[in-house]
Amino acid sequence: MTSQVQLDAGVVTRCRRRVHLENDPAMRDVARSPVDPAGEQRKADAVEHRRQVASTLAKVFGSELMEIPHGPEISTADRERVTLAAMRMGTPYIWGAALPRDPTGGRRGGIDLLVKDTTGYVPVLVVRHKTSDPGQGARTSPLSHPQPNGARVDPVRKVRPQPRDQLRLAHAQRQLQAAGFAKHGRAMGGVIGMDADAVVWHDLEAPTWPGGRTALSEYDARFSDRLAVAGAANRGDEPLAKPSRIVECKSCPWWPVCDDELKATRDVSLVARGEDAVALRKAGVSTVDQLAEQQVGGTPLLQLVGMPFDDAVVLARAWLRDLTVVRRSETFAVPRADVEVDVDMESFGDLGAYMWGCWLSGENVDEEPGYRAFATWDPVPSDDEARSFAEFWTWLTAVRLRARARGLSFRAYCYNELAENRWLLGSAERFKGMPGIPPIAQVREFIKSDAWVDLFGIVREEFLCAHGKGLKTIAPVAGFTWRDPEAGGENSMRWYRDAVGMDGLPPNDAQRQRLVEYNEDDVRATHALRNWMSSEDIKRLPFAGDL
Repeated sequence: MTSQVQLDAGVVTRCRRRVHLENDPAMRDVARSPVDPAGEQRKADAVEHRRQVASTLAKVFGSELMEIPHGPEISTADRERVTLAAMRMGTPYIWGAALPRDPTGGRRGGIDLLVKDTTGYVPVLVVRHKTSDPGQGARTSPLSHPQPNGARVDPVRKVRPQPRDQLRLAHAQRQLQAAGFAKHGRAMGGVIGMDADAVVWHDLEAPTWPGGRTALSEYDARFSDRLAVAGAANRGDEPLAKPSRIVECKSCPWWPVCDDELKATRDVSLVARGEDAVALRKAGVSTVDQLAEQQVGGTPLLQLVGMPFDDAVVLARAWLRDLTVVRRSETFAVPRADVEVDVDMESFGDLGAYMWGCWLSGENVDEEPGYRAFATWDPVPSDDEARSFAEFWTWLTAVRLRARARGLSFRAYCYNELAENRWLLGSAERFKGMPGIPPIAQVREFIKSDAWVDLFGIVREEFLCAHGKGLKTIAPVAGFTWRDPEAGGENSMRWYRDAVGMDGLPPNDAQRQRLVEYNEDDVRATHALRNWMSSEDIKRLPFAGDL
């Protein structure tokens, strides 16, 4: 039986409601969110990365590699016919394959590279993110021999799981099987990552997923569900997926549609999102109002994943009163010191950390108080990162040692230490042995010490936040505002591209200054937030016990 709809690999990692909206004929002309420039830039970067990999492979394999023509003047159907003809001819390597549609299974889509095995084809994905981490155990093969039978256990890499990559490979595998061109035996798929120096191989039939599932079984279950959702939407049947707020909503083009519907029904996911919202609905609590009516302090109605049940109830009451932040405790203490440094790091995706900004305050340690930035404007990744990181670490350590020598206490602060810790350790590892780079053990000792304070952790413990815990949400409650009305992580990515001339244009000094001011405001924000939390003003904030 032919499926009414045909879906690409992306649906298995997409929200079920989004799949419905994308396949509902009545939604074709509905207004959606404007295109996100940062998201579009990431897509363009990914296209350029694939282009570079294609050029490398073309040099390696010459006439053995066939590239499927593409462009606005070439239809998808024509590309599928050319790909099918190339597979029938046994072409060793096929780049930009448009795989034959699977009308019975409802699948469509392509894969970056098809590699000819002795008995069929193996899919290989090209991505612009890391596919491995330092370690050992990954099965890899060199780019010059992208064959699963040439894979060896890598002594310096371990697999970075990347579930999305495996599910995309599983989709291509099912398409190849439906067309009769999959290699015999165990299903394998390869991924060429950001470094583009090797292929990391995934066994799609290995029980590496939760509960002993395989990538193929996980894919099959998800795809079957999304196909049913899309089919119901296409036919105008009762929807199989209703709106519910999840993490991905903030970047979804359909969010205005769902937001209106959720607010109209006062849906409980406006307060408790994801799995918690599903559990609450099953327990008969489907609106914010119903959640707000629940008892606090007794036996909870159910155990939630994202937060304690009582917190969810108080958050619902705060949401009904349009309160952004509520105190959990009547009083609490924020760790303070005689000498304080606020730290904020700026990175460009996974490529590198280009700036470490600091705001020095407190007792005199022969350093000018206020802001300083340690930056490199060489496009990352760059060895000049080592210089800027070394200068930052040397300065921070000197301030810390001077404070200790004068009998003064010292603390450094950040907001959500995961990012800073990642690049502190990563920079020490990557540039070890270079001038000024600290030993990894020294960095680790600092991170674990009480001299390194994560203000996000304090906010998470001491406040209930009805609209999120991000610094851009919390600092304004403390009275702080950013000078740039477009301040934000996604926008800073665009500014950085201009600042270093990443797109072929001359480096833009104005955008460099914009990034420095943005970073300065970030560290001033954590400073202002800490002062506010330590002041009597905090008592003006609503107390959870009063709600």
